[in-house]
Order: sequence, then C-alpha cells, then structure tokens
Amino acid sequence: MITQKEILKEHFETRKNISNMEAQISYKIRALPRRISDLEEDGWTFNREWKRDGAGQRYIRYSVLEVGE
Repeated sequence: MITQKEILKEHFETRKNISNMEAQISYKIRALPRRISDLEEDGWTFNREWKRDGAGQRYIRYSVLEVGE
C-alpha cells in the first residue's frame, strides 16, 4: 500500500505546491501539515504562504523549495 508521504512525493514531481483542500479532495489526505512535517524530517524544504479563497477563508499553500530523500 502506498503511503500518504509517497503520494505527496509523486505530487511534487509534477507540481510545486498544494493546499490542504487539494490534498483532501485529490488524495484523501486529512492531515497535510503532519505529512509536510514528515517530508521535512526527510530533508525537504517548504515555503508556507497564507492565502484567501473566493469566500475569504484563509488557508496555507505549501510550496516545495528543496527535495530531500
């Protein structure tokens, strides 16, 4: 079975960023901040940028800056 961390690694092969909502809808990942922390423990580096959606709700968009293991 593929892990959520592996799913995110595959995501970042073709895309440079992701939001929590995208992770939930596309990959059924409910704890994106924890999975990002897991990748950071493996040497990945991310930028966190606060954004607002069309309804004014704030969210974080995670952008990969450096790929680790």
